[in-house]
Amino acid sequence: MKRRRNWVRAEMNAARRMWGSLGRESMKELRSLVERHKLSISDGDVLYLANHWYVTHSGLLRCAHRHRCSGIKTTLEPRFSDPAASRWVFRATVYGSDRLKSFVGYGDADPSNVSLTVRGAELRIAETRAVNRALRKAYGIGLCSVEELGAFSSAPRPAAVSSPSNGHSSSSGAGNGQPRLRDQLCLLIRQYNLDANLVKAYAADFCGTATLSGASRELVESFISHLSLAAKENRDALVCKLNSYSQPVEARS
Repeated sequence: MKRRRNWVRAEMNAARRMWGSLGRESMKELRSLVERHKLSISDGDVLYLANHWYVTHSGLLRCAHRHRCSGIKTTLEPRFSDPAASRWVFRATVYGSDRLKSFVGYGDADPSNVSLTVRGAELRIAETRAVNRALRKAYGIGLCSVEELGAFSSAPRPAAVSSPSNGHSSSSGAGNGQPRLRDQLCLLIRQYNLDANLVKAYAADFCGTATLSGASRELVESFISHLSLAAKENRDALVCKLNSYSQPVEARS
């Protein structure tokens, strides 16, 4: 029992290190998830985006392993799919440990509801979403999975209807309905397993500011696009670049 309490406390501390000070309700919800489903922040089982918790595909698979899932079957639904439009629909079935119980979930993906970083992989995204929904049903996880989010697709921005009174835009705001920049950056860090502190240092240098919080929204958006492209093209080279920010300024100059 003491060992379990220590593990839960360690996970709570990991959440504070990653996302800073969170509200009481958010921490209460997270504690419940950790205790009930044994989800781990350190292992990337959950993410905190736009003031909400989301479970990840890897977290759901680990949960299935703990519950001794006996199999997962996926099938393409050709009646609802349209290859010419890159629209795909999958059906996933998750089987319990004795294969007597099964849980079904459906997932769809097309260019309008996937991120630019995974554009062209709609078929695989649809399958992942179907599996995630089936796993969430099987193990009673009420959280939406981050892979199911359509909010991270790069939809055209609406025309600005008003400007902030001070003439500056926030570098982390999401007033146009898009995910907050901080959440987008957090997702990239988790997706490519990058060091958050080094990414922040790189971002500040890229934006030409003392800290990332002092950069304009436009600069931060530019950095996120740059980071995403660099991670996709050559993650190892990006990691080497990030590691240079762990050295004193004199050593890098």
